[in-house]
Amino acid sequence: MGAHVANILDIIKLPDPVLREKAVAVPEVTDGIRNLLDDMAVTMYDAPGIGLAAPQINISERLIVMDCGKDETPELYKMINPEIIETSEDKSILEEGCLSIPDQTAEVTRPATVTVRYTDIDGDTQMLTAEGLLAACVQHEIDHLNGVLFIDHISRLKRDMIIRRVMKEMRQSSSKS
Repeated sequence: MGAHVANILDIIKLPDPVLREKAVAVPEVTDGIRNLLDDMAVTMYDAPGIGLAAPQINISERLIVMDCGKDETPELYKMINPEIIETSEDKSILEEGCLSIPDQTAEVTRPATVTVRYTDIDGDTQMLTAEGLLAACVQHEIDHLNGVLFIDHISRLKRDMIIRRVMKEMRQSSSKS
């Protein structure tokens, strides 16, 4: 069988209900899962974004890809069934956005450091202790697997404003097509 040619997939946007579902665990690492992670990575880079969770491409499985590296040194993570096993008391506030909520950002407070356990594409268990942008990114992506969006971490007022803006843009773009 030839090498998988990665495809750019459609990213699901608010208010699609798949974004609110709790994703199911991946029972085993197969070629299909590895190919899907490749597709997710090219989709993320194309968007462009620094993280993508499977629910964002309409697949309710516990898979994420992320790359918070600088342009010169990509650091691509492909995580299967990631879970946060430890969080710091310290918090940090970072501006977050989401490919499923286009053009909207907000400041989100999260634990500054997290330790994540996940399965890699070889089926091995890995641990990652992340801080800074990577910590925020991995928490944001794991949230997606639990049906949580970054706007759930901000005040209701700000959240409502963002949702209203997204809906207005969707109505405008659908009336153009």
